[in-house]
Amino acid sequence: MPGLEDSGSGRATGRGRDVGFRRYQFPLEDSELLQPGLFPSLHGPVEVGGDGLPTGVELEQPADEEGAEAGASTSDPDEISAPFRPESIKIETQTTTVDLLLSRLREGMIDLAPDFQRRAGIWTDVQQSRLIESLLLRIPISSFHMAQDENDDWAVVDGIQRLTAIARFIAPEAVDMPPLTLRGLDYLRDYHGKGYEALTGRLKIRLRETQLVVHIIQQGTPEAVKFNVFSRINTGGLPLTPQEIRHALVDGPVRGYLADLAEDPAFGDATGHSVSNERMADREMVLRFLAFRLSDPSEHAQRDFDQFLVTSMHYVNRLSAGQRELLALEFRRAMRCASDIFGDHAFRKWRGGKGSKSPINKALFETVAVNLAILDDHERETLVTSRDKVLEGFFGLMKDWDFDRAISVATGDTKKVRKRFTAMAELFRGVVGSD
Repeated sequence: MPGLEDSGSGRATGRGRDVGFRRYQFPLEDSELLQPGLFPSLHGPVEVGGDGLPTGVELEQPADEEGAEAGASTSDPDEISAPFRPESIKIETQTTTVDLLLSRLREGMIDLAPDFQRRAGIWTDVQQSRLIESLLLRIPISSFHMAQDENDDWAVVDGIQRLTAIARFIAPEAVDMPPLTLRGLDYLRDYHGKGYEALTGRLKIRLRETQLVVHIIQQGTPEAVKFNVFSRINTGGLPLTPQEIRHALVDGPVRGYLADLAEDPAFGDATGHSVSNERMADREMVLRFLAFRLSDPSEHAQRDFDQFLVTSMHYVNRLSAGQRELLALEFRRAMRCASDIFGDHAFRKWRGGKGSKSPINKALFETVAVNLAILDDHERETLVTSRDKVLEGFFGLMKDWDFDRAISVATGDTKKVRKRFTAMAELFRGVVGSD
């Protein structure tokens, strides 16, 4: 287009962003002053992903936030002790070029977690094309955020969509995706339907030499700090969910393992195929099962629930292939048994009757599934044949105020974890023992 190659810098418009997620809150018991009857409805609100679509999972209620203690002070007015000391954050800011980022990508030194890109609700060709148009117009784009590992490889935590769009246009082989053909442009309409090779040599150089700002959270930064930092600074068009951040920070076999179990027919049947896979809501459900199956819920003491799940992903990575297959077998058996006992209401707040189904409840999912998984085949069969007794006990739990809170409000709280797992274990063992 005439005049494009001599165009000056444009001006980027600011855009607001949604908060990616709210971390679990752990209140003091005397602060939990909610009124009775807060959770009687079978149709509570559901989580909504960054794409604006419901995930099919019940929205967990956060605990009341605690105010600062009156008169609290520190000896050093500049000292910050929570959630971590600023000295723990090691971030290096680099100015690099598109060409250098693509070189890293080709050499396998940047982990794009490509299965992000193959999910619905992510950037369209038009959105990707407009990013390329911005670069051609010399309009600055948002910075990138990476996590560095011990080999100086980078995991992209914020900027996946932008880097994918650039790679698809200039070097699609680097991301194993079809080349991007420009479409839906606002200003450079002469380039509609054109690809990278249709650009003039000068424009190709402009693109490849475009400077980009990259913030690298360095190797050695505590993982809990990484998670907290990235949950605060991801600024892309679709804020990452907690599980997407975990997925970006922890590579290895666990990524495919969670995906395989989330796609297992037994999981789909037990949940009525109602849990969305668009923003990894289904993988988080599976991870929560694994985390509690690989630990003792009755002695759960990890107050940072996010870190508990991250640690569990590392644990799964260290398991042998045989151990992971054994866990998968337990998972499938638990899913089938839950379906046989609870039918269409498995993992949902069901208080009896033939009313319509409530959303899947994550805390109920992990509690029921893990307690079923630890039983042997005969014990699970006893629960199925004694279904009426199990349901009678379950309906009783659903009327219990403390149990209801344990699956509804700040479910990562250690006391609530122990409460719900112990109560469900007593229910199942009671039925099995009475047979």
